[in-house]
Amino acid sequence: MLDNLTQRLAKVVKTMRGEARLTESNTAEMLREVRLALLEADVALPAVREFIAKVKEKALGEEVIGSLTPGQALVGVVQRELASLMGADLGAEASQLNFATQPPAIILMAGLQGAGKTTTVGKLAKYLRENKKKKVLTVSADVYRPAAIGQLETVTGQAGADFFPTKTTDKPVDIALAALDYAKRHFHDVLIIDTAGRLGIDEAMMQEISAVHAAVKPIETLFVVDAMLGQDAINTAKAFSDALPLTGIVLTKLDGDSRGGAALSVRHITGKPIKFAGVAEKLDGLEAFDPSRMANRILGMGDILALVEEARKGVDVAAAQDLAQKIKSGGKFDLNDFKAQLGQMKKMGGMAGLLDKLPAQMQQAAGNANMDQAEKQVRRMEGMINSMTLQERAKPELIKATRKRRIAAGAGVQVQEVNRMLAQFEQMQTMMKKLKGGGMMKMMRSMKGMMPGMR
Repeated sequence: MLDNLTQRLAKVVKTMRGEARLTESNTAEMLREVRLALLEADVALPAVREFIAKVKEKALGEEVIGSLTPGQALVGVVQRELASLMGADLGAEASQLNFATQPPAIILMAGLQGAGKTTTVGKLAKYLRENKKKKVLTVSADVYRPAAIGQLETVTGQAGADFFPTKTTDKPVDIALAALDYAKRHFHDVLIIDTAGRLGIDEAMMQEISAVHAAVKPIETLFVVDAMLGQDAINTAKAFSDALPLTGIVLTKLDGDSRGGAALSVRHITGKPIKFAGVAEKLDGLEAFDPSRMANRILGMGDILALVEEARKGVDVAAAQDLAQKIKSGGKFDLNDFKAQLGQMKKMGGMAGLLDKLPAQMQQAAGNANMDQAEKQVRRMEGMINSMTLQERAKPELIKATRKRRIAAGAGVQVQEVNRMLAQFEQMQTMMKKLKGGGMMKMMRSMKGMMPGMR
């Protein structure tokens, strides 16, 4: 997202060296680059103007302290203002869902056709059930789109939440009231209402969702918007904001080829906080939105906190502790352990997902690597290990020519690929041996030369 802005800033930072403070002349070029990058990213013109004016006001005269260059100091100002533009100025509480009401807390989902509302309802149900320990009921008030009700029933089941069945012959207001009554009688903590996708100019549909809102009085009304939407985000956001008292925004498809304009425009137009971001198609691909961390990612500073959270969610702590104990006590790292490590990495979003959250420097270092090819290679390695017997996995030294041919045939690969996989396994096995005793510090010291920026 906003890769263009990241590249432009990195380029201009290099040219701003050796000056003691930020002045009008030495910030003019960088602000011009920022303005162009924002416009190319389809950010709304009013948002760009306001943003540039604030950056200029805050930057002029700022002292360049310590080891910072003027370019780095200006990036600091841009980071703070980007975070503010996306809602950091509203405070951390504004980005949280409000449950301060008599249960069930009602969440009404509104948005355009094709924005991903129904999938987002499933993601939100899973998020609330697992992260907030809420008993969730979902209902579809979309009586227009074919199979909308069935789709919501499917994703709700996958999320482990409860679903209130409806018919396309029912009226949306009646559906919402019946679901509310059911949620009260069955002690649900949260009721999420999925509404029909509509166009901002569709007056009849806008009146319908206003009627649903008036009937159930939701504590949260979330506007679901496609992050790939550019300048159109302005008109649609304004139409929904005028028709409904929105409380927050959910950005979807943030992992796509979006230029990112919607993330910066919609918050500026509606004045409402971005509460969630859809970052993957799977049901666990929903993140609580943090403006400061998103600003860091836009500016190529990475999102290490998100990486840590992914690790915490994806890593099997008990399995990791067992492996650590096994290695410490002199046990042998085998192919079963190797396969488990590949599985843990997949749970954390795979190589591409991990790389996306690293700082730009590290992304550029890995830039020549083909991530799609790397992901395929991981899947092939798993296939090869699955083609082995239990004895072969526990004792890889048994795998000679005949066994290699059988494993290759079973996994549908060439024998050379089996050899390559075993060589990679041996490298990891050697690394694991170094972890015994005081080997961790030695290994870290040996890695300094391999990792850029390590001291």
